Amino acid sequence: MIKTYLIERRSWILLFICQQLLILFVAYMDPTIPLQSILYMVFLSMIVFTVFLMIRYHTETRFYKSLEERDNNLDLTSIASPESPFEKIIDTSMTNQIELLKRTASRNQIALEEEKDDLLSWIHEVKTPLTAMHLMIDRLDDDMMKTHLTYEWLRIHLLLDQQLHQRRIPFIENDLYIEHTDLETIIFNEIRTLQSWCIQKGIGFDIQLEAAEVLSDAKWLAFILRQLLTNAVKYSPASDIIVRSYQRADQTLVEVQDSGRGIDPKDLPRIFDKGFTSTAMHQDHAATGMGLYLAHKAAQSLLIHIQVQSVVGEGTTFTLTFPQKNEFVRITGV
Repeated sequence: MIKTYLIERRSWILLFICQQLLILFVAYMDPTIPLQSILYMVFLSMIVFTVFLMIRYHTETRFYKSLEERDNNLDLTSIASPESPFEKIIDTSMTNQIELLKRTASRNQIALEEEKDDLLSWIHEVKTPLTAMHLMIDRLDDDMMKTHLTYEWLRIHLLLDQQLHQRRIPFIENDLYIEHTDLETIIFNEIRTLQSWCIQKGIGFDIQLEAAEVLSDAKWLAFILRQLLTNAVKYSPASDIIVRSYQRADQTLVEVQDSGRGIDPKDLPRIFDKGFTSTAMHQDHAATGMGLYLAHKAAQSLLIHIQVQSVVGEGTTFTLTFPQKNEFVRITGV
């Protein structure tokens, strides 16, 4: 800050030095002026000016030091009270700007909440005709038409489900209910939803549940497994998808293993990024890049660690590692 202050006041310092040099020059050129006395006066002036600079440095930089050290937020309470007229102009300008930002942020937040509520309402409204459509499809006699319509219905259903959970994830902590959850019930419910799609692609499931229960939120765990199973079905040929659970030490693990196209090694660090699809299959316009992102976000709130292993052309394995019971104290507060 000292260097900054000297640079800021360099014009005044140069003016003072030039004045002293001018006095010395005049005394040197005019024999009637005693040079020794002038030198003494210049020396005293330099001392006084130096002391003045030191005092003014502490006075004038107090406000700017507080600006430099403050956090980058909208709180101005940490800023020192302005003293000079220029400091008051800066303080007033910052206060007005922050008040404007706060009002704008408040309006944007209200608009965002209204948009979110409208979208949630729309999703719930769409679910009613979608359910009716599914019942109508079930009554079709043409098996080929029934299969194709069921697949398209399932795509719409899964996309709406993603949108619904995407809007709920920022408030997931308010929606959690941690309990002993039966894995078989959740997994078979999700497989049943994907049944028509699996039949169409010739995909089966090999379920190996050594661990029958996990401690988690049933609704959000179902959503996570839904994204993993959907990805497995989407990118797998006719084969079996293996879903297994087992204990390792004090933790429960659940694996979803497919025999699909696999994930390119350079893509693995990015598969949980929002909107990321693939570099190898970038022309796949059906992919949204949201499923794994949302699954990962939900898993973080449930303290579930997701690992992925993949070999291109051989398949992918997602592993969910569930936390120990005492780790949920941070979530439940119990």
